[in-house]
Amino acid sequence: MVGMIKKEDVEKVRAAADLYDIVSATVTLKPSGTGTYVGLCPFHDEKTGSFNVRPSLGVWHCFGCGLGGDVFKYVEQSENIDFREAVELLADKYHIELHYENSGNGTGHSDGTGSKRTRLLEACEEAQRFFVSQILTQEALPARKLLGGRNFSQADCERFGCGYAPQGWDNLVRHLASKGFTQKEILDAGLARQGQRGIYDYFRGRVTWPIRDSTGRTLGFGARKLYEDDQIAAKYINTPDTQLYRKTQVLYGIDLAKSAIVKKRQVVIVEGYTDVMAMHLAGIDTAIATCGTAFGAEHAKIVRRLIADDSLGAVQLVGPLKVKDQPLSSRIVFTFDGDAAGQKAALHAFGLDSAFLSQTFVAVADDNLDPCDLRIERGNEAVRSLIAHAKPLYDFVIDAAIARFDLTYTPGQVGAMKAVAPLVAQIRDRSLWDAYARKAAGRIGVDLEVMRREVMSARRQMHVRDEDAYAAKRRFQNEAPRVEPGTNPYANPAARKALERQDAKEQAYFKIDDAVFIAEQQFMATLIQVPRAIDRTMFGQLTIDHFMSPVFRTLFQAIAAAGGLPSDDTPQGLWMHNLTKAGGPMLNQVINELAVMPLPLPGDDTGNGAQPAQPNVPGNAAAVQLRPATKEEQRYAAELLTRLLDMGFMRQIGLAKRRMAQLPDGEEKIALLGQITRMETARKDLQAQVYGNTIG
Repeated sequence: MVGMIKKEDVEKVRAAADLYDIVSATVTLKPSGTGTYVGLCPFHDEKTGSFNVRPSLGVWHCFGCGLGGDVFKYVEQSENIDFREAVELLADKYHIELHYENSGNGTGHSDGTGSKRTRLLEACEEAQRFFVSQILTQEALPARKLLGGRNFSQADCERFGCGYAPQGWDNLVRHLASKGFTQKEILDAGLARQGQRGIYDYFRGRVTWPIRDSTGRTLGFGARKLYEDDQIAAKYINTPDTQLYRKTQVLYGIDLAKSAIVKKRQVVIVEGYTDVMAMHLAGIDTAIATCGTAFGAEHAKIVRRLIADDSLGAVQLVGPLKVKDQPLSSRIVFTFDGDAAGQKAALHAFGLDSAFLSQTFVAVADDNLDPCDLRIERGNEAVRSLIAHAKPLYDFVIDAAIARFDLTYTPGQVGAMKAVAPLVAQIRDRSLWDAYARKAAGRIGVDLEVMRREVMSARRQMHVRDEDAYAAKRRFQNEAPRVEPGTNPYANPAARKALERQDAKEQAYFKIDDAVFIAEQQFMATLIQVPRAIDRTMFGQLTIDHFMSPVFRTLFQAIAAAGGLPSDDTPQGLWMHNLTKAGGPMLNQVINELAVMPLPLPGDDTGNGAQPAQPNVPGNAAAVQLRPATKEEQRYAAELLTRLLDMGFMRQIGLAKRRMAQLPDGEEKIALLGQITRMETARKDLQAQVYGNTIG
């Protein structure tokens, strides 16, 4: 059995793993101060970015939910795996061979073992290669005809990974078994089902599409029916939910569209795999689709993290906005049919609208053609025109409701008003709902005040909360965790952290906002972020008694347990690892917060560890030694350290004077007076030293 991963291999992986590269694969990060990046937290629902990443220290922390840690902790949280699996996943990504204690042969993967998630990913990738290899066989002629009939060339099919699952009972199972995968791994990957005669292929006699995550890893498959005698009646089937694949959390085409979505701040949501292909081939490179389910809240979170725009700081931009070289940007565009089913889907999207930080539109083609059929009949230009002339979602839904009534007569007008009022009432943004109430009243032909009363009545009945999307928000606004009825709010670590922090913030018996706390906090942040800025001789004079805040007294002890100030050749990542290990679970959040906290110093992209915005630029400081401190950092660290030492002298002098006042005249009192004099002299010398350094 494979034992623990050797420590030196863990450090190799830590040094190789680029935190910016890994986080930015799923979160849009923007520079925020020197060496820090900010985005929307992937672990809890928020609309104002409070998720901070400090690549130079290999640390991330969310001020909203309280989660944080190093690159391994991020992978653990995002992939829902344990520490060992996170190390193995990153080792695979960066092609590092792992060695295990007591593993017999010395390597982790040569005997076919490895993390379960890694094995499932490998199984899906091998299945994709198998399906692609089958698309050119004689048996796959119906599949090629279906794709060719939709104007997809062989090159197009290769670009999107189209494949073919043979009709046989266990073709894929036997192929994967020959590659060393066990039956359990094949079943757990959702590629097979258990039958009375053993396991058999889940996908048989169908065209296949790989469903990948934003980094391009295959998580599952979608497949379309080709033959009438198919035992599964559904036209389309998808991989069942597995450890890798969750239909409510995956979007087909996200791997192809992600970079364009971030650049253009636009997402086009279609209903099927061929629609995504048609959109991309027509030049709409921001198209994605859900996989066998309606577009839901989890999908909305993924999209929001990619398109959110807080480039004006406290003001959240809502769109549609002007993006350079992009005439139509910063929008969510749904493509629905104009029939009853399409209108029902639009109503569902209407309910999700507040989850987006961009205006939502609807594109409906003439004759209710879907994008793929539209491209076949009218060409690429018609597809581009469809998206260019999309209609705002609110207008689409409200107009559809009004169109069902005969407005010639008063009963029809009242009926339309009654139907429209609950729709307008659902618009949380108070900047918009009143405008739409005016617009609807004018079209229906009723008095504005009557319409407003209907809308306000509906808002009260539905308990709609006002939410001004254009209003300024606090930098690290902590949104209340959303807890579904009947669920355990502490089951989700992010929700639990949010609730704990909410409880802590709402109390009134412990408030700190004083110079002592600020000095201690800034010193600890400087020590964690730039330990080489700390003067070793002066630091050696510090004791636990120089700290008054309990949390920093405990943190000082943790630093001592970690070995004190690190040597100059210590890797950045190892310094943070040793510190968090010594601090334990009680101090991890404190250390993470201090590590990403901006220091009140001028930015210096070369001297202050700021990483270039481009993720492919070398700069993974977790792999290099502790960087030298700038003069500003050294001066600031000396100033803070002096404050702490000065406060220590002040406390000792105060205690000594109290004691001297209680002593009778004699040698002991004279000796104590001499001690006080020496401490006062040392305090003056310390202050003079700081003054000299400041002048210099």
